[in-house]
Amino acid sequence: MSDDGVRTVRAGRRTVRIHRAGKVLFPGDGDAKEYTKGDLVDYYRSAASLMLPHLRGRPLMLERHPDGLDGPRFMQKNTPESYPEWITRVEVAKEGGTVCHTVCDDTATLLYLADQAAVTLHRWLSRAAGLDRPDRLVFDLDPPPVPEGPGGTPGDEFEAVREAAILLGDLLGELKLPSGLMTTGSRGLHVVVPLNADHDFDEVRAFARDVAETLAAAHPDRLTTAARKKERGDRLYLDIGRNAYAQTAVAPLTVRARPGAPVATPIAWSQLDDPALHARRWTIADAVEQAGSDPWDGVMGRGRALGPARRRLDALRAS
Repeated sequence: MSDDGVRTVRAGRRTVRIHRAGKVLFPGDGDAKEYTKGDLVDYYRSAASLMLPHLRGRPLMLERHPDGLDGPRFMQKNTPESYPEWITRVEVAKEGGTVCHTVCDDTATLLYLADQAAVTLHRWLSRAAGLDRPDRLVFDLDPPPVPEGPGGTPGDEFEAVREAAILLGDLLGELKLPSGLMTTGSRGLHVVVPLNADHDFDEVRAFARDVAETLAAAHPDRLTTAARKKERGDRLYLDIGRNAYAQTAVAPLTVRARPGAPVATPIAWSQLDDPALHARRWTIADAVEQAGSDPWDGVMGRGRALGPARRRLDALRAS
């Protein structure tokens, strides 16, 4: 630590300056531990080798909390001119102009973003080389709210997520699509399907919608695709909305802006049987150890075409 309170961290060929490392970003709250910006930087440094394969080449939306969880939140799409020139950018067309998104291609960038109090990294499902061709499909299993008072607990909330994940995993298995599970660090789970980037967002979203509607039709008392909360009742929402151009999903191993610094953590399908599993099961204290066991076991390495799966789904819906 230098005299002016600036800490330097080596990342490959670069040195990143960390300002106000002792700044509390995650205040202690009950059982939740307090964490500082320095803790966030140390976590992202330890997680970098596991995170970067899921980040490289992808436009990001950054969720920044410069004054910690108790301060204002900034959702940042455009890269400030003050960012170092060595940080990768991608210019994306939008109505009336363009947006210059940050891309995290290396550890130094990841640490620089942590210094900017970018707590959570939200990534595109496509890469800069083919912005309109996603190579990931994401189902977000969003549980109904827990009743207040003695009538409900977080465990009750996650039980619905667990059941929905099993049903969705079985259906994807019938369609012969590999998939990976990830805790969101918030309330539910993401089911991630690797694609070969041969299909545009409209095709991918239509397929995801048909999968979700097929599952909801088979279990109408437990699952729904209703976008309006008042129409969902106490059913789990199968959210496919992230599968659209310029939409984002939380990146694997990113930290969430919640007390205790929970982490969106890849898990194996077999871990659904663990009664201790819940959406915020891992934090910056232990997420790297969990993800380092390779719970996705190469699942994301080979993306699939949707054509064969679409034919199987259509046959299933017609039967």
